[in-house]
Amino acid sequence: MIDAHCHLNYPGYENDFNEVVKRAEKKGVEKIVNVGTDLKTSRKAVELAKNNANFYAVVGIHPHDANSVEDGWEKEIEKLLNEEKVIGIGEIGLDYFAHNDVDSKIQKKIFEKQLQIAIKKRMPLQIHSRRAASDIIDILSSYRKELPDIPGMFHCMSGNLDYLKKVLNLGFYVGFDGNITYKGIAPGEDTPLRDLVEYSPLERLITETDAPWLTPVPHRGSRNEPSYVIITAEFIAGIKGVSFDKINSVTTENAGKIFNI
Repeated sequence: MIDAHCHLNYPGYENDFNEVVKRAEKKGVEKIVNVGTDLKTSRKAVELAKNNANFYAVVGIHPHDANSVEDGWEKEIEKLLNEEKVIGIGEIGLDYFAHNDVDSKIQKKIFEKQLQIAIKKRMPLQIHSRRAASDIIDILSSYRKELPDIPGMFHCMSGNLDYLKKVLNLGFYVGFDGNITYKGIAPGEDTPLRDLVEYSPLERLITETDAPWLTPVPHRGSRNEPSYVIITAEFIAGIKGVSFDKINSVTTENAGKIFNI
């Protein structure tokens, strides 16, 4: 099993990092992908990948951080992409949800610049998209011919079925997290996440945690961690009507296709 998107590069794991990693290994999580949201956390993700055999890094600027980038950030991202075990560029995208006060024009500028870097470096993408479906699809469509055959994945997929179909038609894979175990529909959404899981083809599914957030039931309310990706995978197996072993096998294979790990 692979946790294809988490943030052990964040401070909340400093006191028990080794225990968190051991719990994941004991549960059968063989590979962990830590994802940057700015230069600091991207550098930390690279450091963790260097120091832990089963860790990989994805580096980039999150839309929440688009208006606070350092001078020369583009060159720094390109430099980090040259590091060993850096497998993609992310978490990049657009976020128009109410709590994000970064101007959409700034978000788009930083997003497109990172798409151009990804094309230059031939790197797959990890896309963050919240309440920005139309703009995300328009921008990615305009760059699609320049992106790899497998352009990457949408992290923490949400939205409606029409949006999901467009994402899949662009060749992207889709990641699901512990919030698929929650009842009801999240604020600002109109489609249950379980419906998106049910529609998504097995050959396009990715398992992830987004730890420390989106902790699955029955641990909701506590800090998330990579070992809980097993719970999400079991939940997906129930929705799809297949065995856990099938989900384990296919999602591991899918992550390998995207990131060559």
